[in-house]
Amino acid sequence: MSEAARADSPPINRPAVTACVILAVIMQALDTTIANVALPYIQGSVSASSDQINWVLTSYIVAAAIMTPPSGFLANRFGRRRVLMGAVTGFVVASVLCGIAQSLTQIVAFRLLQGFFGAALVPVSQSILLDIYSPEERGSAMALFGVSVMVGPVLGPVIGGWLTDHYTWRWVFYINVPLGALAFVGVSFFLRETRTSEAAKLDWIGFGSLSIAIAAMQVFLDRGSQLDWFSSLEILIEAVVAVSAFYVFLVHTFTTEDSFVNPRLFLDRNFTVGMLFIFIVGITYLASLALMTPFLQTLMGYPVVTAGLVMGPRGVGTMVCMFVVGKLIGRVDTRVLLMIGLLLTAWAMYDMTGWNPNVSQWTIAVTGFIQGAGLGFLFVPLTTVTFATLAPEQRADATGLYNLSRNVGSSVGISVVSYLLVRNGQINHAIIGSYVTAVNPGFRDSVIAHVWSPWTASGRAALDQVIQNQASIISYIDDFKLMMILSLCALPLVLLLRRAASEGSGDHAVVME
Repeated sequence: MSEAARADSPPINRPAVTACVILAVIMQALDTTIANVALPYIQGSVSASSDQINWVLTSYIVAAAIMTPPSGFLANRFGRRRVLMGAVTGFVVASVLCGIAQSLTQIVAFRLLQGFFGAALVPVSQSILLDIYSPEERGSAMALFGVSVMVGPVLGPVIGGWLTDHYTWRWVFYINVPLGALAFVGVSFFLRETRTSEAAKLDWIGFGSLSIAIAAMQVFLDRGSQLDWFSSLEILIEAVVAVSAFYVFLVHTFTTEDSFVNPRLFLDRNFTVGMLFIFIVGITYLASLALMTPFLQTLMGYPVVTAGLVMGPRGVGTMVCMFVVGKLIGRVDTRVLLMIGLLLTAWAMYDMTGWNPNVSQWTIAVTGFIQGAGLGFLFVPLTTVTFATLAPEQRADATGLYNLSRNVGSSVGISVVSYLLVRNGQINHAIIGSYVTAVNPGFRDSVIAHVWSPWTASGRAALDQVIQNQASIISYIDDFKLMMILSLCALPLVLLLRRAASEGSGDHAVVME
């Protein structure tokens, strides 16, 4: 809305509108992590395997990734108020359906629906805040917006653990009902509708082909390990569909004047490097969260509340360092801040490669805080430098693609580390088991022979459990090592970024999109 239009409009209750849209953002952000600690309980309830249960996470992320870019078109075509109210309503209904789901297929389908509706909540809410505050006030508004985005990941594991322990895992979804009801009522009462444009158009071929490519790729990754990859006809079909759809997307993008993705954006070096950078960040952060839940609850035997509490400092570290970095932007070269973030992330992953079931809760909390601090040093500077050299009229399209890259990185990362965890566990079990024979000198010890006797059924079962635990520990270490290497591999990308002349004084309102 222009300054003149704002002056001619009747006054609005800005605190009420701010509270309502912030509540909608918190609701959406909460669902990115609140289900993590409940995954083992959901897994048992719907009879899913350890790799299948991660579909509950990846389906939500992929759906949100697909629907985030067209949120601007929806707001222009139907109005922000209608889109926000529809998104809140759909998100709450999908949450209730997730809570009453009785099978893996149902909960994955309803999580997809939840992601589709939730995708518009963050960008539309941010655009509303940018619209109702003057340029001088936007800094404070975006700081509040940033806190709301990070409150979800901070509180998610704690609230999810408490609800699962005291009630049932279904309440991690039912909690969205009161939050959504308050947001809906507030938006309907206090928010004015924006002007709509009948001329607003969406490149349906570009959007559809990219969506099909991403969805097929994700199903390919999620189902591949179960079906032995290319020995399965289903996997071959999914691979062909993904490649074909992406080919159609590329050809359409470079041959159509007003395509869904503007290819000229990638002529900007900062934007191209930033897209790759945020893809790696998505892999390392959310994939590590997906690993922490089974590590703490299955391998270490933590109660769900304890697991949520020791994971909480990760979000606190992110929130604290985002405030610190916000003060340093413009005073310190953003490339230096990015290097600090990558090194903190790599150090945290390196520390995690030395974990075993005897690691203390204090160590887990401190390492999590450091990893969260690394993300805090990465998120705002990376987004700032990615958009610093783009023209203002290009930022709307660029932010959609940027969030798409982050979400796809997260979903791909979760699928890959989950597959490697299962595969390496099997390999490690076979390797360790090859050394366990009846003539192994270790069985000469009477205590060992009594507990882990290879000559009795109970002894062999106990021995197999020990081997399985050791194999799992090594598999987790291998995954943590992979994410450490990825973090270090991103360091050279920092050298490719260039600092814009206006970086120190520009409007950083876009950084939280």
